[in-house]
This record gives sequence, C-alpha cells and structure tokens, in this order.
Amino acid sequence: MSDAPVPILMYHSIAAAPNDATRALSVAPEAFAEQMALLGDRGFTPVGTAELAAGWRFGSALPARPVLITFDDGYEGVHRHALPVLAKHGFASTLFVSTGWLRGAHDTGGGLDTMLSWDQVRELAAEQVEIGGHSHTHPQLDQIDDDALRFEVRRCREIVADELGTRPGSFAYPYGYSSRRVRRAVREAGFAQSLAVGNALARRRQGPYALERVTVRRSTGVEEFERLVEGRAIARNFARDRALTKGYAMVRRARQVRRKAIRSRV
Repeated sequence: MSDAPVPILMYHSIAAAPNDATRALSVAPEAFAEQMALLGDRGFTPVGTAELAAGWRFGSALPARPVLITFDDGYEGVHRHALPVLAKHGFASTLFVSTGWLRGAHDTGGGLDTMLSWDQVRELAAEQVEIGGHSHTHPQLDQIDDDALRFEVRRCREIVADELGTRPGSFAYPYGYSSRRVRRAVREAGFAQSLAVGNALARRRQGPYALERVTVRRSTGVEEFERLVEGRAIARNFARDRALTKGYAMVRRARQVRRKAIRSRV
C-alpha cells in the first residue's frame, strides 16, 4: 500500500467576474483550464475523495500519480465553467455543498455569490463529480454547541441523500476548522472521510477525518500551481497562512474554554 503524499486541491468559485466576497478564492476560468491542462501534461490522474480514502483504508489500487480536485460551498461557476473543462479531460472531482446555500429547496440564504441549483448538482453528479457534504449553513463547526453541530452535519447528509438518491460519504469542514468533537460528529453522522485545509499534501497517516488540502486562489499563477501539485515549496508558499492559522487556533481554543466555563456556572 502506497503512503506517498497526494495533492488535494481546494477550489471555491470559478468565475470571470467574482464579487468582492469571493474574489480572493475565485479562480478565473482561463486559469482553471490552464491548471487542468498542466495536470494532464504532468501525468496526474484525478480521483474522487472516496476513491483515495478507500485506497488508503483498504489497499485498493490507486493510479501512479493521483490528485484530488475539490470545490467547496457550491458556486454556480463550478457547473458553468469547471464542468466543461473537467469533462474534456475526463477528470474526476469532488464538490462539497453547503445544502442551505444552494438555490431552490432547503435554501436558508447566506450564499456569498450565485449558487448552484439542485438540477445543476445532479448534472455534476452524472459527470464523475462526487458530491460531498459541507454542512447545512456553513458555520464554524468547532464554535457551535453539540445540538447545532449534529444538526448541521446530519441535515446536510439527509438533504444530499434525498436530492441525489445516494448518501454522501465525504465531508469537508467549513473554513477548514475541526476538533476531536467535530470529527466525531462527522463520523457518527455516517461520513467515511473528511477534508481539512492545512495547506500541505495529504498523507495516509493524517487519518481519514483530517486529510489536508492546498488552497488554489485567484492569485495562484501556473508556475506556483505546478509547485503545489509537485509538492515543492509548499511550506514557503503558505508560511503566512500557517502563522495566522496557528494564532487564530489559540484564540479559538480560548473562546471554547471561556464558553465551557460560562456554561458550567449556569
């Protein structure tokens, strides 16, 4: 069983003219097409999240150079701009949807830009796109109480199953934030694997509920993209992100301790 690191690419919106809320994490359609062509030229084979997890969990065969292409939230540009490119190359991918953000049934509002409809999600699912969960309303899961956490994770899975007729097996944490409590809730809801962020290559030893991804931004040029998928200079590219994440993690832990102390006094 190979334990070679695997690049898991995290995209959000694919849009020519993104709004201010999504601009930094919105990749231009032309850049996305160039990035997918590079994957093909370098001999990478995109696989779904469930396929990678099964390969590492059960020892099933994986291609020589696997890569994961993932999209978070459920923006309409994934259908409009990404799907034709993925279909052209025959690439598999995974879309993690926040079910309360999608247009149509179950819509709670909150989406940051134009979101997918359920008909579009079904079309994506028919074209080698694995559909995974990303919570119902996209909260910071490690900052909400147990009842809200269970609702967010389970309601998301129920809606995807009802709309697509298939229970999703993969999950991605909104904002990349998780904790032991969150990972346990995701597992107990029936998800078999889940993705964080981390801005590092994924490795089998991370475990099925904490696989790390690398962020692809609007500012990611093709040379930087090549370095990311080849696993070169990732630490340097994301040094500032990691420092901010570490500092914010300390703040978040302090908030959790404070909330627990308040609850214990009530």
